[in-house]
Amino acid sequence: MTQRDSVLFKTGWISLAIIGIAILVFGLIVTAVPTSNDPPYLRAIGVASIGMGMFGLLITTIAYRRRERWAWFALWYYPVFWTAHLVGGLPPGKEHVHQIVFIALSLAGLLLPVREFFPRRGARAPTTP
Repeated sequence: MTQRDSVLFKTGWISLAIIGIAILVFGLIVTAVPTSNDPPYLRAIGVASIGMGMFGLLITTIAYRRRERWAWFALWYYPVFWTAHLVGGLPPGKEHVHQIVFIALSLAGLLLPVREFFPRRGARAPTTP
């Protein structure tokens, strides 16, 4: 592995981890700090966000960093999820800057180190169980 590949891979997994942490923190805040004008389903969204953030963070920090190909495929959930939220005008929030940032981060996290998961013929194969 070259120095450039290592930097691309590290950038990739950190980008994906940032998204997982952000979703987890959002869920914790929404669940733990309700306000009087929150709709009742918002706490359920918070709990679901905690789970989504934890799963994404665990997949990123364990399987993705081990270069397990299934983790690369599973983490395509992020750009699909955030694109659906952007196109559909879905919450959270009325501004959609965070969705664009998360789409960019997730695409960077998946595409920059793509050769780590799909090496050229004759190169090192990804780790699989």
